[in-house]
Amino acid sequence: MSLSTSAYLQDILDQPAALEATLLGLRQSPPLSAFPKKLAGGKYRQVILTGMGSSCFALQPLYLRLLKQGFCAQMIETSELVHHASVLIAPHNLVIAVSQSGQSAEILQLLAQTGGGVSLIAVTNTPDSPLAQRSSAALITHAGVEYSVSCKTYLATLAALAWLGDSLLGEQVNGQFAKLDDAPELVSSYLECWQDHVAELVERLRPIRHLFLLGRGSSLAAVGTGGLIIKEAARFHSEGMSSAAFRHGPIEMLSLQVFALVYLGASSMVTHNAQLVQDILAAGGDAEAVGQGASASPFELPPCDPAVLPLLEILPAQMCSLALAELQGLQPGQFRLAKKITTTE
Repeated sequence: MSLSTSAYLQDILDQPAALEATLLGLRQSPPLSAFPKKLAGGKYRQVILTGMGSSCFALQPLYLRLLKQGFCAQMIETSELVHHASVLIAPHNLVIAVSQSGQSAEILQLLAQTGGGVSLIAVTNTPDSPLAQRSSAALITHAGVEYSVSCKTYLATLAALAWLGDSLLGEQVNGQFAKLDDAPELVSSYLECWQDHVAELVERLRPIRHLFLLGRGSSLAAVGTGGLIIKEAARFHSEGMSSAAFRHGPIEMLSLQVFALVYLGASSMVTHNAQLVQDILAAGGDAEAVGQGASASPFELPPCDPAVLPLLEILPAQMCSLALAELQGLQPGQFRLAKKITTTE
C-alpha cells in the first residue's frame, strides 16, 4: 500500500492544526485557581503523575519541573498505581491523570479508587469520557480523532501539560503561555520536508536491525514515546532509555546493525550526549545526534524555547517509524493485535 494513503501519516501531517486547536482551547479554559493555591500552601503532600504508554511518558517534563520547584512528585504508570501503590491515591495528594481516551482499563480502575475525596486533574482528548466527567477538573486537548498510533494527541498532551505546569506554579500571565506560540509553525516547518526525511531515513536504516533512542531529562518523554510508536507503527524493535542507562549494559549490543538516536536535549546535557554519539561510533555502532546542529536533516531541530523542545523531539522518531514501515512493506500504524483503546488489563 502507498505511504501517501496512510491514515497514520495523515495524523502526523495534521499535528500543526491539532496543536493550534489545543492551544486555542487551553486559552479558553477556566483557571485552576484552587489547585495552585493548595499546592503553594502545602495542602498536598505529593503530586502523583500517572498515565499509560505515551500518556505516561508525556508527563516527564512536568515531573521534572515540579521537582525543580521543590515539590514532592511521583511519576508512575496507572497500572502500577492502582494495584501496587494505591496508598498514593489519597485526599492529601493531588493526582494528575493523562489518558487520550479517558476510558482505558487502568483509568477506570483509578476512577473507582479516587472516590469523591481525592483531587484529580484529568488531561484527555475525549470530553465525554469517564475520566473527564468524573475528575475534579479536566483539560481537553481538542486534537481530533486519531487513527491508531499516538502522534497528534501526544503533542496536544505535551502542550496541555505545559499549560498545567504554568497554572500550578503560578507562571501564567493572563491565562497565556507565549512560550508555545511558535510551536505549531515549528512543527509545520519540519513536516514540510517529510518526504525527504523519510527517503533519507530509508537508506540510512536499511541495514539496521535494532534501534535505540537515548536521552536525559525532559528528552526521556521523546525517547520513551519514540521507542513505543516505532514498535507500534512499524513492528520494528526499538527501545527508549536514558543515555546513562545505555552505558550500563546495552552498549554491549553495538554493531553496524544497531542505530542510536541520541537526543542532545537541554544545554547542560549536550556535552554528555554528544560524547555518547562519538563513543557509539568508535565502538562500531551507528548513531546520530538529535537537536540543533545535527549532521543529518531528519534529526535537525530548529532553535526554540526549552518548553517547545519536547514537542519537536518526537518528530524524528515519527519519520523513523514511516521509513521502517516502508522498508518492511507495511502500512504504517495499522494495528493487528493492539487497539486504540486498551480495555483489558
